[in-house]
Amino acid sequence: MENTTNAAGVNNNRLFYASCFALITTALSFSIRAGILPQLGEELSLSAEQLGYINSMWFLGFPISMVIGGLIYNTVGGKRIMQFAFIAHAVGIIMTVYSGSYTGLLISTLLIGLGNGCTEAACNPMIAESYQGNTMSKMMNRFHMWFPGGIVIGSLVSQFMTGAGIGWETQIWIIMIPTLIYAYLFFGQSWPKAQTQESHSLSGNLKAMVTPLFIFMIACMALTAITEFGPQQWVGLILAKSGAQPMIILALVTGLMAVARYFGGEMVGKFDQTGVLLGSAVLATIGVFLFSTQTGGMAYVAAIFFALGVAYFWPNMLGFIADKIPNSGALGLSIVGAVGMFSSSIFQPIIGGWIDSDKAEAAAAGLTGDELELVAGQATLGTMVTFPAILIVLFTILFFWVKSN
Repeated sequence: MENTTNAAGVNNNRLFYASCFALITTALSFSIRAGILPQLGEELSLSAEQLGYINSMWFLGFPISMVIGGLIYNTVGGKRIMQFAFIAHAVGIIMTVYSGSYTGLLISTLLIGLGNGCTEAACNPMIAESYQGNTMSKMMNRFHMWFPGGIVIGSLVSQFMTGAGIGWETQIWIIMIPTLIYAYLFFGQSWPKAQTQESHSLSGNLKAMVTPLFIFMIACMALTAITEFGPQQWVGLILAKSGAQPMIILALVTGLMAVARYFGGEMVGKFDQTGVLLGSAVLATIGVFLFSTQTGGMAYVAAIFFALGVAYFWPNMLGFIADKIPNSGALGLSIVGAVGMFSSSIFQPIIGGWIDSDKAEAAAAGLTGDELELVAGQATLGTMVTFPAILIVLFTILFFWVKSN
């Protein structure tokens, strides 16, 4: 990619590469921390409940800093927000290694979550302001490919290092590598200015956000997020009882998502964001339905449909907001992203309740052991088909809504 320093002295490509390394930091903090949880629990004598609270700090910090970052983006600028992200990431990583206590891990994980949310709050509007039209859609998809891509990298690194007997502290230090790289790439760089005056004022943002289209997209974002993150949280546990390998399922889903997002710009160029989102909902519905009905080798086929379905949801929901509702600005992008994260956290215990209910029903039918786990799990996945199925209807409405305007 050629250098694109513009007349205002903004090097768009250097900023973009820096953003990608910042998102890799987010992905590694997600996957490596997940990989070391058993070691942390054993070494520090932490209960499963305590480990759960530590994990929840990651999800809590993310939407908090996304919303705050969106609110102050016009005032302080994305550069300052990313400076805070670096401090939060660096201090969080160091605290994780040296705190040696439950409270210290709660604080360090919250800091890393705040840094992750700042990355989204600063980098999404920066990409929207640096590129226009189909190029913006392409770069938004390629930026977001590094979340599943980084998860693949982090999972493999953690699995290799754990297998080699390398301690969890060393694994955490790995997260510092992309952190330092993005800090170096961002250092001394100018940031792009907002394309319209309305998108650079809080009143203009709020005016654009109280429109029927934006509110409609908020509802869609809640469903796309839980369609993506809901089954992924539970499908490994469920399919382990069906003869499929959960780690292979995870690698297949995240790997395909990364590849699909790399070519996301071409897909948007052919079908527009509305066509891509509608097609994604159809594929995701097929994928989750197959997860709920198939076992063994067919689970991998289900994973392919699911991955190709959910891959385009997150970046193209943001791309749609940036392209079709530009005056919502950085705040609009942050609110939409935060709604996605809040939706994921709200629905997790609901899905857990479905699993408990389906287990009780299967037990009442006389099932036990692995058969009970599989039947109950697939029943829950069958309920989860509702999410992408509703999206097919909503994105069909959106397709004709946008086409008629």
